[in-house]
Amino acid sequence: QVQLVESGGGLVQPGGSLRLSCAASGFTLDYYAIGWFRQAPGKEREGVSYISSRDGNTYYADSVKGRFTISRDNAKNTVYLQMNSLKPEDTAVYYCAADSYRPGGLSHDEYGYWGQGTQVTVSS
Repeated sequence: QVQLVESGGGLVQPGGSLRLSCAASGFTLDYYAIGWFRQAPGKEREGVSYISSRDGNTYYADSVKGRFTISRDNAKNTVYLQMNSLKPEDTAVYYCAADSYRPGGLSHDEYGYWGQGTQVTVSS
């Protein structure tokens, strides 16, 4: 079974850091496009970052560029999102997603597999 499981969310103060993990099972993650998304209450699901299966490059939304870093550990079949200099507006449920056919992007409808999400709250 294809499965994605996020972990690492929690409560952090503004300016702090957090690392999210997305563990994949049932498939080899490096052959897929993989992305991170977030959704705050009353807001549309927003693309944060992804690794393209077409060129292997990483891409970021302007709102997180310079603060967040996406990476992959093929040996552990896990993708990470390192989040630094966190702001209250980063508060959301964060999801990882994967797709085997499409090359990836920041649109949520381009991914076929999703994790359950992990809550990130940035507050003093």
